Amino acid sequence: MSSAKQEVIAAFPQRLGWWGTVRWLRSERSHSAILSGSMILLIGAVVVGAFNFGYNVLVARLLGPAAFGHASAAGTLLMLVSAITLSFQLVCAKFMALNETPGARLAVYQSLRRRSWTVGMLLAAAIAAGSAPLARYLNLPTPWIVLLLAFGMAFYVPLGAKRGALQGTCAFPRLTLNFVLESVVKFAAAFALVLLGYGVLGAVGAIAASVILAYFLLPLGAQFRGTPEAALPASFREGMQAIVFFVGQVIINNIDILLVKHFFRPQEAGLYAAVALVGRVLYFASWQVVSAMFPISAGTKTRRRNASVLAVPLLLVVSIATAFILLLSVFPGAIVHFVFGAGFREAEPLLSLYAAATGCYALSVVLMAYEMSRRIANTGWLQLVFSGLLVLGISLFHATLREVVIVQVVLMVALLAAVSLPFFRMKFSTAQEAA
Repeated sequence: MSSAKQEVIAAFPQRLGWWGTVRWLRSERSHSAILSGSMILLIGAVVVGAFNFGYNVLVARLLGPAAFGHASAAGTLLMLVSAITLSFQLVCAKFMALNETPGARLAVYQSLRRRSWTVGMLLAAAIAAGSAPLARYLNLPTPWIVLLLAFGMAFYVPLGAKRGALQGTCAFPRLTLNFVLESVVKFAAAFALVLLGYGVLGAVGAIAASVILAYFLLPLGAQFRGTPEAALPASFREGMQAIVFFVGQVIINNIDILLVKHFFRPQEAGLYAAVALVGRVLYFASWQVVSAMFPISAGTKTRRRNASVLAVPLLLVVSIATAFILLLSVFPGAIVHFVFGAGFREAEPLLSLYAAATGCYALSVVLMAYEMSRRIANTGWLQLVFSGLLVLGISLFHATLREVVIVQVVLMVALLAAVSLPFFRMKFSTAQEAA
């Protein structure tokens, strides 16, 4: 048997059965690292998801669908800015993994931290300057909603650099704790401010407060103290790749809420925001698996281990998405009534359909992130094209909320097929070499 054929057989657990698959997953250190990191981040995601759900349920129940739509639109604006935050996090994580000495890692982090503060301040100033037009476009009751978010955005970008330092050094427990802290502060502050009568402004102020506290309460540890030394620096091309990837990602994950807020009445926009919130839980859980995979894949050199590093997160994300879609298909009414209340009953038929679109996109993200961890990838540009098609599709087809979701299902299935093609070609060519 040729060595190439042995690689293919070793890399993919074909026909092993359940116990054989479990033994294969545990057979490599990279498998173990991804599994343990994913489990830590997934446990944290459950806690974060619970508090984020609590925040949204609190706002929805106390303020009603229309005001919930305002708060959701504000949160979505912050998510759009997360393209920049996550770009710093991804680049920092990758170059933490590529640089092995503490001094080199410190040099990379200090450089990215300086840039992140510059970008964060400029971005906050730009958002504040455009607060009035943004408020009018989104039908928000006051520009102060956007101004409050702008203040938090100044800290949100540097927070990405700090989180990337922890992710790149596989400090998953501390990284998870920081995400949990952010969600707890948001929930507690919103609970207090809404009950005190501040309404939507209180709910949005809680978001800004949670980001600021998350930045200051994130110690990086002793490994980021000392003297910087020569390092493999974060390149401009890496930064551009990350920005393109996350711009496409945040548009796909969030632009539908803003477009629905613009095209539909506040009541319908609030119903759609509830559906999108459920879909975000699925995506957030899947993203924890990607976060655990990325630094391990970036630091893995051999071709055999590269393939197995990809197979593990794919299996995990498929399992998560399948369970989530089945749950929403069987119990849509119970979930909507329990979480949001009777006023959101019209959202029930959209839940499983929206989750299917989210599941397809989550699988696409696993493939794109894996490719980015290995080299400068072109899939980020492909995703950006699909994000533009999503904006165009919803702008043209929005007669009903269901039509908006169907546009997303069609485009996300097409995106998954497109980003999967290079991997099928690679496997086919490897199989031919092994024959």
